[in-house]
Amino acid sequence: MHAIVCEGAGGPEVLSWVDDAPAPPARAGWLRIAVRWTAVNRADLLQRQGYYPPPPGASPLLGLEAAGVVLEAAGPFAVGDEVMALLPGGGYASEVVVDPRHVLPVPGAIGLQSAGGLMETFLTAYLNLTLLGELEAGQRVLVHGESGGVGTAALQWANRLGAEVWTTASGAKLERCRALGATRALDYRLEDFATELELAGGADLILDCLGARYLEPNLRALRTHGRLIVIGLQGGRKAELDLLTLLQGRKQILGSTLRTLADERKADLVSRFRDEVWPLLDRGELAVVVERSFPLRCAAAAHAHLASGAGVGKILLEV
Repeated sequence: MHAIVCEGAGGPEVLSWVDDAPAPPARAGWLRIAVRWTAVNRADLLQRQGYYPPPPGASPLLGLEAAGVVLEAAGPFAVGDEVMALLPGGGYASEVVVDPRHVLPVPGAIGLQSAGGLMETFLTAYLNLTLLGELEAGQRVLVHGESGGVGTAALQWANRLGAEVWTTASGAKLERCRALGATRALDYRLEDFATELELAGGADLILDCLGARYLEPNLRALRTHGRLIVIGLQGGRKAELDLLTLLQGRKQILGSTLRTLADERKADLVSRFRDEVWPLLDRGELAVVVERSFPLRCAAAAHAHLASGAGVGKILLEV
């Protein structure tokens, strides 16, 4: 099969196209999918740089999600079905083998192309806003990095839940965030989001991909009983924390990654997602926001584009 491999760790230039990569071995009870579309996630950039190895037993290839056509049936899926899959790795290839419990039909209103960038982002938003964050109608949520794939999914899902959604972004991205439903879009270069939230009474929930850089202002921005969920470390791993802030405000800090969840936990997550979120995608009430697509051969250019921070939404790869 053809695939993108990493020839060492480093910049986008270490990504290389190969025509003769070994196909993933069959596993009893698992689906084989001919991949048509996948997507670039920040975890792919980290793995390429040598900072985020795949979980034990997972494919060493990049790619945490894929959409395509079933080649070998398993579970409720038949040969020829159009499906989308959550993967621990392996999406940058013409075939993947995956547990059918981590697979869903492509929603009718989404289509195969956009479905290639759906599973990682919308499942991350659902896991963290609903299952971990317990976000409810009328509460206020702040989402950092709103212009990314997870951010655009989280904005839509929080809006659907009836929350008041705040976000941080910059430049022209602010208007895109407002168009997607943000109540307040703050320019992080010019505005102090923590002060603005303190004046408004604080946030019930903050979804953060920056990590250390925003730890102190995030805690300041939370109201009493507020929850901070850290899903990324783009702003560093280590920061100093005054624990009195947590005690006095009865605040919580949670860490969350989707990739390393146990298979059973992922299966439960996908099942609940199908019941609560998939029908809205199928009817077109939620959408994958696509920034740009590249041929899989141009994965290096796609990585560079994501790293640049340009645009709003998912970057797709056509396999």
